[in-house]
Amino acid sequence: MNLMDILQGQLSDEMVGQLSEHIGAEPQQTAQAANGIFATLLGGLANNASSEGGLSSLASALDRDHDGSILDDLAGMVGGMLQGGGQESRATNGQGMLNHILGDRQEVAAEQIGQSSGLSAGQIMKLLPILAPIVMSVLGKTKNSGGLDLGSLANVLMGGAQQAQQQSGMGDLLGNILGSVLGGGKQQQQPQQQQGGGLLGGLLGGIFGKR
Repeated sequence: MNLMDILQGQLSDEMVGQLSEHIGAEPQQTAQAANGIFATLLGGLANNASSEGGLSSLASALDRDHDGSILDDLAGMVGGMLQGGGQESRATNGQGMLNHILGDRQEVAAEQIGQSSGLSAGQIMKLLPILAPIVMSVLGKTKNSGGLDLGSLANVLMGGAQQAQQQSGMGDLLGNILGSVLGGGKQQQQPQQQQGGGLLGGLLGGIFGKR
């Protein structure tokens, strides 16, 4: 299972065009920025899930608010968010999700993703709350359809984050994004991160240290 492929598959050309118009960018830049955002959010989620408490909280949030149903009419959800209309639900509260995943490191991440795609941090900040619900919905649908327990969910997340780093089209820059998001965070890995191992395990060791 490749979470990055699934996430990229949610964005139709028409949707990328809408997002591009919303932020004032070329579609190619928007698509590249979306890849960076997906990869960064998967990395943040994998790190949050590296502790037992964080993993349990994530699983509870997925069960409660993210069954994947918004993917059935993703164009409608994105269109509604772009227009600023409609009532926001837990499943579409992108800013709330970002607060949990990235905390106060959102602007630093936006600056790094912006540099890689040629967009401004402000443009990335507009995309982040729109794309975050897609990440959570895909993860929730994956958990439900696969009947994943906590251990399996953690493994899927770590694997997805590693794939995201390799497939985001940003190369080593994603490592710089994840590393700089926390600046001087602790470099000590959690046991599960070491077990999940690999490239991303090292990158994520402590970068979201306050969680």
